[in-house]
Formats: sequence, structure tokens, C-alpha cells
Amino acid sequence: MKYTLFWRFCMIIGFGTVLLFWAIDWLTNHTEVKMSFISQAHQQELLDYGQTADTILKEKGENALAQWLETLQQKEKTWAAVVHTDIALLANSTMDASFYDRFQMGRSVDWKVHLYFEENPVMEIPFADKNTHFLIRLPERMRPGNWFEFTHVILQIALPFILLCLLSYVLYRHIMEPLRKLENVTVAFSNGNLKVRTNVSLATRRDELTRLAITFDNMAERISQLIDNQRQLLADLSHELRTPLTRIDMAVDFLTQKINPEHAIQRLRYEAATMRTLVEDTLTLVWLSTESPTLKSEDFDLVELVEVICEDARFEYPSKKLKRVLPDSAPITQTSQLALGQAIENILRNGLRYTPENAEVELTLSANHKGYQITIKDSGPGVPENMLDDIFKPFFRVDKARTSPSSLERTKHSTGFGLGLALARRQITAIGGHIQAKNHVDLSGAIAGLQIIISLPS
Repeated sequence: MKYTLFWRFCMIIGFGTVLLFWAIDWLTNHTEVKMSFISQAHQQELLDYGQTADTILKEKGENALAQWLETLQQKEKTWAAVVHTDIALLANSTMDASFYDRFQMGRSVDWKVHLYFEENPVMEIPFADKNTHFLIRLPERMRPGNWFEFTHVILQIALPFILLCLLSYVLYRHIMEPLRKLENVTVAFSNGNLKVRTNVSLATRRDELTRLAITFDNMAERISQLIDNQRQLLADLSHELRTPLTRIDMAVDFLTQKINPEHAIQRLRYEAATMRTLVEDTLTLVWLSTESPTLKSEDFDLVELVEVICEDARFEYPSKKLKRVLPDSAPITQTSQLALGQAIENILRNGLRYTPENAEVELTLSANHKGYQITIKDSGPGVPENMLDDIFKPFFRVDKARTSPSSLERTKHSTGFGLGLALARRQITAIGGHIQAKNHVDLSGAIAGLQIIISLPS
């Protein structure tokens, strides 16, 4: 899903915000309710005051009750009284008996006290006769909610702060854990561990960070391949250069000692040309492999290009047959003529090199719904099936004995360093094409040679 991380953040922040407001509202109301009732000890005190007043009135009379009330008011610094309620009915009115049971002039000690009212409520404790009532304005020391303001600040400021910090921590962990893993992988990769990847630890997230990890893995894979290829190419190049350098040293010794100087000079020229070709081909291969260049795009007729290449090949290999199967024309657009020509020439020369004398190499050009297909089929020994893809690797040889020093053949046709097919693949890939190799068989089922198939966009 596109913008997965954005929607996850929306869900987390939205759910967290709703949860925050709900928690604040619920805790505020719940705390306020819990703090709005007189404590059990103070309720019992008030009930005891009422019972004492009832006892004094019954046993000692109103004067004693008046003195006790005076003392109580001074002690609690509040107002207190004892009243008698007589309900007089007018106009022949009647009153339900349950009203007398519910009638009160003040609050019961177990009622809720509103914390927002500045004035303390009047509490009522009925006497045993139900018509006499002890009234007292709730003493300040008994008022509930002494910690209400402090609790209110905590609920309105501290609680949101804590919840938002938790929400921020969740978001931080959600973002930083994969980033930290990516950082560790990057550090490991920069320290030389070219095999390290992130896909194992981040593939299950399926968000933008996953795509970042995949991009990093692709980059790491590309870089590691380039580094491995460069290392292998450097090792192969150094190995291949040793032989011509050794021969140059030998030729120089022959010249110094005046032993067959003409042959020594010829050898020097040949080995210098060999090294020049080797270095140029290697540099071209490195350039195509590492730079991913944008080649010059041209419009031309593919048939004309193939005919020129075939004529040159016939001149170079006069003892071998070259069969062409070409259409009248094959216009191709936005393709590098130089790169494509070099690729076809390298493949055709490779086929001619391994084709026996008077045997045939066939080049076929055909059109299909995707573009064009060029098939170059030789009559050589073929390639083992498990090596069909390896022949496109730099300096790879199926049988090194075949390309080792028959210097006459190498001088006449090719350096034989195993770079031709590698260059051809890079060039075909650079222009958006595809190349593959496979063996072809004769009627008996035996391998009759190798065929290279080039697919090109039109």
C-alpha cells in the first residue's frame, strides 16, 4: 500500500488522541466522584453529634442542649441547630405517608458533596422521633476533596503529558528500530561485510521503510557484485598480463644477445598489440559494467550492419563458410550502432574461431512481435550445459587448451582472452536487449555446435 507509514501514523495518533481524551474524562469524573463523599470517620462523627443532641434533649432538656450546641459551634467553628418540623396542610390537602419518611431539611451524611461550591452544605441527622432534626454546616475539616485542585492539575497536565510521551515513544520505536537496523547494516557494509542485507529483519513491515530496505539491498547487491567483479577482473587481468610480459622480457633478451632479432621484433610487436587489445577490451568492459552508460542512439537498417560485419568475417576467415538468412530490411530505432556492431562481430568471430575448416556458421535475422532476433549458429564442439551462462563471464574459457598458444592462429585472428562474449553481453544489455547461449543438436541428438541468440527491441 502506498503511504503505509502515513496511514499507520494516522491510526496510532488518532487512536492515541481519542484514548487520551477518554482517559482524562473518565479519570477526572471518577476521581471527582470518589473525592466528593465525606469520609467514613467524619460521617460517623456527624452521626454521633446527632445522637448526642437527641440524648441531651431527652434527658437534660433544651437548656442543656443549647449549651452543648454553643460549645459544638465554637469547637467546629461552624453553625449548628436542632429544629422541629411540623408540616401544616392547607386547603384540605392530603400528603402521602412516604413523604414524611423522605423529608429532609439538609443533606444526609452519605450524600455527594459538590466540590465546586464554595459554601459548605448543611448536614442533617434526624432524631429518633423523625420530627426533630440536628442540623450542622459541614465543618471545614470534614469537607471532602482537599486534594482536588492538586489532583485536577495532575489529570489535566501531568496525565496528558505522560500519555503523549508514551505515544511519542511508540512512534519513536516504530521508526527508529528499523532505522537503527538499517544503520547497523550500513556500518557493517561500509566496514567490508559485502554480504550483509536488511531483508531478513525488515521484510515483514511492508511500509516505506521496507521499500527503503529493499532499495538498500538492491544497491548493496549491485555494489558487492561490482566490487567482486572488479576484484576478479583485476586478478584475471594481472594473470593474463604475465604471459605477454614474460614474452616481452624474452624478446628483449634475444635482441640484447642478437639472437634472431627479426623474430624478436615481430614478437615484441605482437605482444604489445596483444596487451593493447587486452587493456582496451578490459577498460571497455569495466566502463560498461560500472558506469551503466547511456549510449548514442541512432536509427539504421540492421540488415546493412549485419552484411558489413559478415563481409569482414568472410575476409578474415576465408576457409570457413558463412551462411546468412536475412530479410530485405530491418529498420531499428534508438539503438547504438557501434555497440551492437561490436557485439555481433565478437559473437560471429567466436563462432568462426571454433568452427572447423570448411564447416559452416549460420547467421539468421528475423522479426517478431517484440523486435528482432539474431541467431548465430556455429559448427564447433559446443559448450557443456552447466557452462552456458559462464561463457559470458570475463576471461572465462571452456577449455583453456583451445585458446593457449597457437601463436600463429592467435596472431591471425584473435587474442583469445575470453573477453569477446563478456563484452557482447554488456553491450547488448546496454541497448536494452537480451542475449543467451544454448547448444544445438543434429539428427542423431549429438551436439552440433553452439548458438547465440540476441533479442533486440525494435
